[in-house]
Amino acid sequence: MNKSISFLDLQKVTQRYRDEIHEAVQRVTDSGWYLRGAENARFESAYADYIGTRYCVGCGNGLDALTLIYRAYIELGRMKPGDEVIVPANTFIASILAITENGLVPVLVEPNLHTLEIDEEEIERHITEKTRSVMLVHLYGRCAFTPRIAQICSQHQLLLVEDNAQAHGCCTVDGRHTGSLGAAAGHSFYPGKNLGALGDGGAVTTDDEELAEVVRALSNYGSHKKYVFQYKGRNSRLDEIQAAVLSVKLKYLDADNRHRRDIARIYREGIDNRRVWMPDVMPDERMNVYHLFPVFCEQRDDLQAYLSQHGIQTLIHYPIAPHQQECYQEMGYLSLPVTEQIHRQELSLPMSQVMEEEEAKEVVRRINEFK
Repeated sequence: MNKSISFLDLQKVTQRYRDEIHEAVQRVTDSGWYLRGAENARFESAYADYIGTRYCVGCGNGLDALTLIYRAYIELGRMKPGDEVIVPANTFIASILAITENGLVPVLVEPNLHTLEIDEEEIERHITEKTRSVMLVHLYGRCAFTPRIAQICSQHQLLLVEDNAQAHGCCTVDGRHTGSLGAAAGHSFYPGKNLGALGDGGAVTTDDEELAEVVRALSNYGSHKKYVFQYKGRNSRLDEIQAAVLSVKLKYLDADNRHRRDIARIYREGIDNRRVWMPDVMPDERMNVYHLFPVFCEQRDDLQAYLSQHGIQTLIHYPIAPHQQECYQEMGYLSLPVTEQIHRQELSLPMSQVMEEEEAKEVVRRINEFK
């Protein structure tokens, strides 16, 4: 196989829905209404129905979605600055930024090395009298929810907030969608996501009507009514074009995820190199939508260079753990060996709904030949 294999061919992804997307964009441009209009209402209703919540509020991006949730809880008096939020130590930094942006305190908890998700056995011992919330991050597209985590949150009266930025369409073992499992969830529609827009976009899903109303106001300068401002809000709105595009792509999300699982199956069943290891397979295939397919190797950089030499593009998610980032120097004292190992060894293989099976087999062949 001589052609190069891209990590994610966004142009090819978009081409799959080309005609419908063009029609949707044309509908918006012809309407003369570009913010908070019929397309937003249509997508919010469809996405809430898909996720399984009563409400969906579109916003500017996934970070804003999480930030707005915690800001709304503060405005409603359910949380206050200084409260603690338990969050997985291995995550994209947006999860933690949403906490600190609100004056809340992130409490980093190690993941389970076999699942890559927050270790349910570690959560309870990090709870203090200041703990008010647990943030679950469905990292890589893997379901992080467990009944034990739900029980812990109920027992200690903690708000369970989901970061569902990487897990559109992911389910629990009993078929409930991530994004509907806690008090509220933040979603990202960044173009590379399983459900991606043609630019930035995000949403909050919840069954809490009061929370949804405050989130909607906060995302619109703090206003429920034009030029009347109840809160000191921000401008974070999902525009009509992105909403229209997302409505098109939502129809194909489940089929796209099935194709990702087919590619993942080729990887899982084919990779056989003692230097390369993979996380455990989830108990039910619906519990992983394979936003990413991470493998781990002590010689990660050598493996990446080797694959690149053979025309295979890979990415690292993520090279530096959050507690080791310059912007969080106050966390630099933390010793989080499991998280640090994951960030040191992780390599993401090509994965998308348009990847061909022969391409996946070529990736497998090259990994197996890696010395």
